[in-house]
Amino acid sequence: MALLQLEDVHAYYRTEAYGISRSVRAVDGISMELYENEIYGIAGESSCGKTTLIKVISGTVKPPLRIESGRIHYNFGEFEVDMQKVDPEDMRQNVRWKEISYVMQGSMSVLNPVRKIMRTFEDIVGTHQGIPNKEVFRTQMRDHVKRLGLPPDVLTLYPHQLSGGMRQRVAIALATVFQPSLIIADEPTTALDVVVQRGVLQMLKDIQATSGNTVLLVTHDLAVHANVADRVGIMYAGRIVEEGPTQTIFQAPRHPYTEHLIDSLPMIGDKTERKSLGGAPPNLADPPSGCRFHPRCPLAMDRCRTETPEMMKLTENHRVACHLVEEARA
Repeated sequence: MALLQLEDVHAYYRTEAYGISRSVRAVDGISMELYENEIYGIAGESSCGKTTLIKVISGTVKPPLRIESGRIHYNFGEFEVDMQKVDPEDMRQNVRWKEISYVMQGSMSVLNPVRKIMRTFEDIVGTHQGIPNKEVFRTQMRDHVKRLGLPPDVLTLYPHQLSGGMRQRVAIALATVFQPSLIIADEPTTALDVVVQRGVLQMLKDIQATSGNTVLLVTHDLAVHANVADRVGIMYAGRIVEEGPTQTIFQAPRHPYTEHLIDSLPMIGDKTERKSLGGAPPNLADPPSGCRFHPRCPLAMDRCRTETPEMMKLTENHRVACHLVEEARA
């Protein structure tokens, strides 16, 4: 069953200063679905709109970001939520953290440096459901972190007494305290060495396998997606250009941008020179017409410069937006 449905969502940053209006089209016409009990990865270059898409999905849209149009609909089984119409208080009481939780980018720095970890747990749980009995609550939190493979003593420490990897694990433990339906992880392995990265990713996989929830994993690191994600969406300049099962995306990519990303991955024993992609991602305040990748695409046709490609199904689970693929199938 689809946990989340996005239908043609447009979300722009709109600013006005000195009589000049400016719009940055960070999310520009995205349609996608997240299913129950899966890990969905979003990949793409920096500034392609990944973090903005997370804000739209998590309901943390604040000015100057505005949702211009589209539909964002959740089905949590017992109740459904339309993110365009949900009451803010209902969102705070019943949805945020309880159904949708967020492991933020740079979460190693979000822990309050002057409060012990247990106090941070108390702040979050107390805000959303209250703490009738502190002793019972503390026992529950010790059991929670223990289930996740963390030593219970971590709750008695301050953030500065923990390593970077341990702080990241604590952030994940905070995000899963209510066993939410959707866990959004924004660059959870940033600034961690590869050994610690493996431990953090394994923790996310174990939580997902045990609880059966959905994980939305956002990172530019394709190697992480290859090892963790069930499906991957490739994002470029505010749009999803290809989506499919992880194995399909890595073994048979169809969009030229996806092919470039896969080809850029290092291979053990391969010493051949790898060609970089020329140019830079477009300015989303003034994106190019047609396919937004065409200024950098070595296979661009005249049609690519004027017509926006529609997302088309190649198989039941594999979609791509590319005129070249469309003409090859015609």
